[in-house]
Amino acid sequence: MLVGIKEAAKALGVRPETLRRWEVAGKIDRPIRTPGGQRRYDLAKLRGLAPHKAPSSRVTLAYARVSSHDQKEDLVRQVALLESFCAANGWTLETVQDLGSGLNYQKKGLRTLIRRIGSGEIGRLVITHKDRLLRFGSELVFSLCEHFGTEVVIINASEEAAFEEDLVADVLEIITVFSARLYGSRSPKNKQVLAALRQAAKEVNDG
Repeated sequence: MLVGIKEAAKALGVRPETLRRWEVAGKIDRPIRTPGGQRRYDLAKLRGLAPHKAPSSRVTLAYARVSSHDQKEDLVRQVALLESFCAANGWTLETVQDLGSGLNYQKKGLRTLIRRIGSGEIGRLVITHKDRLLRFGSELVFSLCEHFGTEVVIINASEEAAFEEDLVADVLEIITVFSARLYGSRSPKNKQVLAALRQAAKEVNDG
């Protein structure tokens, strides 16, 4: 089946620019050219040659994260979804879990994930949604995966309610840090601010 560059890139989970770079580097066969000069790729052949394809010697790693202890049930659901998705595709996986804000770059699981990608041992990364990695900056992790030949699979099955709850937790963390710096972490004023924030967050989640 011959397809255009956008469809081929989407099927492989990479950008069109990546296919062009692979072509120039000789990592994939040159595509067929139409009379108008457009690229046409043999998708079945491309899947077999793609440099990012995970060989059997490399690990499929699933990453799950929630922001707070109150969301542990969502963490269990994430892991179950990742395991069933990988099983359906015949992938044997390892799972890394994190409990912490999407704004926190120092989470133990995330640091382990990045280290293992950099070591070249991860052939495939599976997540339910890109925000499970980081609230901002997940594209940096994806660029790292591309550099080390790690395929990224995003299921895109996160629940809207869980997303809103996670976002509230992240906003609370930001305000908590600035409030502590402004008033002092143990000051009565800081405690009043945090109490008001928690009540507002509860009303958002309940509403």
